Amino acid sequence: MGNIISTIARFSSLMKILTFICLGCLLLAYLCPFVHPSDFWILPFFGLAYPVILLFTLLFLVYWIIMKSRMVLLIILVLIFGGKLHFRTVSMPFGTEEYKQNDSIPVLKITSYNVRLFDLYEWSDAGKYVNRNNIFKYLQDQNSDIICFQEFYHQDRPTKFPTRDTLKGLLETPFCHEKYSHKLEGRQNFGIAMLSKYPMISRGDIVFDDPLNIDNNYCIFADIVKGKDTFRVYNVHLQSIKFKKDEYQVFSDSVHKIKEKKSTAQLLLEKLRIAYPKRAEQARLVVEHMQQSPFPIIICGDFNDTPMSYTYNIFNGLYIDAFRNSSSGLGVTYAGKVPAGRIDYIFHSKNLHSGNFIIQKEVYSDHRAISCEIWK
Repeated sequence: MGNIISTIARFSSLMKILTFICLGCLLLAYLCPFVHPSDFWILPFFGLAYPVILLFTLLFLVYWIIMKSRMVLLIILVLIFGGKLHFRTVSMPFGTEEYKQNDSIPVLKITSYNVRLFDLYEWSDAGKYVNRNNIFKYLQDQNSDIICFQEFYHQDRPTKFPTRDTLKGLLETPFCHEKYSHKLEGRQNFGIAMLSKYPMISRGDIVFDDPLNIDNNYCIFADIVKGKDTFRVYNVHLQSIKFKKDEYQVFSDSVHKIKEKKSTAQLLLEKLRIAYPKRAEQARLVVEHMQQSPFPIIICGDFNDTPMSYTYNIFNGLYIDAFRNSSSGLGVTYAGKVPAGRIDYIFHSKNLHSGNFIIQKEVYSDHRAISCEIWK
């Protein structure tokens, strides 16, 4: 009997220690949106792991409820301390906006999509056209007014893999703004693009602190006129982790040699550590530019950061997150092998409204397309 009691006591002590560790990690996750990644480099990892940390916290809560322990009160207090931060990751259905049909109010439908070069590097010639054509068909069905692409690919004519010109015809979007970071063989262009059904009266881009732009990250903008209204639309692709396809595997021998046989986890952590401060600086430059706009703002794209991040907080403090404004749930947009969750966003000025937020169900890229309707 004594041995059983001793075992139970040791298990209870272990559970308390694990609970305190979990709550400590949760508190660190709460700090992520407010501390620059350069000041505390390891902190963003707690924000990235927030959903997992929260899940374990809730499991510990259930355990201590069953055990009728006072630990329940401590867990509840820490959860309450997180306040509205919890609703950045999980959006609730109450309070969301819906567009009500009114012919006197012009509505702008916008779609953002990281298309991963339209699957250009699919091994088989037949296979690489499948996802590209599926993307074309999906966008055609969406019938958006503005489409913003990240990881866009366009090859100058003649080409067997047309993208931009085909899309302009299919989507009836004659107005185009694009920016390419580099070319291969003088004809293959890699970058970012924006297509519109409505005129662009002005175009521009924001230069990040990367003269060669070897990371292929950009922000472009255009002033788009629909009826009597003018909107400044930004398309952004913030710093990527640059986790290559072969690194998702258990690393080949050649990669091990190049990286001095670092483990997969070590390499991923290193790339994340480098990317977080770069994204924060890029976000600062974009917001500074946006604040000078004479028109209402819409910004969308691949932010490569979760809602519990410093980068997200920069935009969230000044603009409306259209997903949280008009949808519910987790809103997972990344469909790749790393469980990143929601990293693609549409934000807009506080004097605009948004509704009918849609996240693509099909998977034709490592990101799902997002779209919504915006009006004054």
